[in-house]
Amino acid sequence: MSLNNAELKELRNEPACSDNDGDKSGCAKVNPGATAGGCCLDGALIALLPITDVAHIVHGSITCTGSAWGIRGSGTTGRNFYKMGMTTDMNELDVIMGRGEPKLLHSIKQAVTDHSPEAVFVYETCLTALIGDDVKSICKVAEEKLGVPVIHIPAAGFYGSKNFGNRVGGKAMLQRVIGTAEPAPMPERTAAGHKIYNLNLVGEFNIAGEFWHIVPLLDRLGINVRGSISGDARFADIRIMHRADVTMVVCSRALLNVARGLEKEYGIPWFEGSFYGVRDTSNSLRTIASMIGDEDLIGRTEELIELEEHNINCELDSYREKLAGKRVLLYTGGVKSWSVLSALQDDLGMKVVVTGVKKSTAGDKQRIKMITGDDIQMIDNGNPENLIRLCDAYNADVLVAGGRNMYTALKARIPFLHINQEREHPYAGYEGMLILAKELDRAISNPLWRILDKPAPWED
Repeated sequence: MSLNNAELKELRNEPACSDNDGDKSGCAKVNPGATAGGCCLDGALIALLPITDVAHIVHGSITCTGSAWGIRGSGTTGRNFYKMGMTTDMNELDVIMGRGEPKLLHSIKQAVTDHSPEAVFVYETCLTALIGDDVKSICKVAEEKLGVPVIHIPAAGFYGSKNFGNRVGGKAMLQRVIGTAEPAPMPERTAAGHKIYNLNLVGEFNIAGEFWHIVPLLDRLGINVRGSISGDARFADIRIMHRADVTMVVCSRALLNVARGLEKEYGIPWFEGSFYGVRDTSNSLRTIASMIGDEDLIGRTEELIELEEHNINCELDSYREKLAGKRVLLYTGGVKSWSVLSALQDDLGMKVVVTGVKKSTAGDKQRIKMITGDDIQMIDNGNPENLIRLCDAYNADVLVAGGRNMYTALKARIPFLHINQEREHPYAGYEGMLILAKELDRAISNPLWRILDKPAPWED
């Protein structure tokens, strides 16, 4: 295996995450064979695939290539290269004849020759780890021959869960990519004379292009996004993430090792925040400014927040009249289990009666209790029968969940809103909150539900 026991233990013991401590790990414990919800390879692909100008090669069977490809709607302003699935397509004969390493070398060469990527990421899988392919050495040889960075991602599925795979991908960026280049000279001040600061984003995937609602706000404050792991990311930007003033962990707690590594190696402070909802967006902007510590920036941030909150609240008022008091069954996980909940209750006046916590940590659950008190049902089991039963029991007006639950809702005649990573609508920031309100109103107010609740003509 590419990762020995000591390295696996080190990755499991993440000091920055209170929910992961050795064998008591809440999300990263190795559990061979239990791939429901995603394996290590799945997590590594999710964390790194949105780096748009890199060739991502899965060294294994072709089925592994489809593990996470295209399931996240990460938007990009650059090349669409990250949408191309690449694999060595290992089969039984390759295994028997020991052709894995030559095939990998040929695949790397073909990717570089045909597409001229900025780098090549090679993802090790269960198959190639078990047969003992020396993937790390092949990557080194290819890098020397081709003159392009070739990064080995040791992501065999049996190493652990999807969250563990996120962490493996993050560690590879810390060890092989971050700090390998210096940023080009850029203006020190904006046109208005304000000092420019640099921000790192970790766990931000630009789903449906939602971070493009945040970038204009940062631009108005003179805050430049230095690098992102990994929404709308470029390899060159990740290389210079060590030259930033602050790091924000937006979503994945599994990538806390990146934030902690940047602080440990380069002295960059970090915090966890969210851009879902008016309040959380404002709090995140405030925290960025306060951690930088520039009084002028702090003052301008408060002015921006006051203006944006006034504008968005005027637009949200008409939707609050329709949505206030509506009961929501929220079945998602991780950060969204409390950040979306906060947006629905605090910004729209809705009542979340049930929330899913299958992929949430103890910290996430504690935040849910801080927002709602004990007046909420937390569930791990999201099978169709249980969701329908809970909708009936709590008289829910809408089910807010992932795409796989859409048909469950439709068959049960329950209004539905898609909230997970495959969605087509951006919900982050002030503008995203308005889109969320519009989509909720559209789902709940659809006249189809009134028609479906009526008896059929022949029953009258």
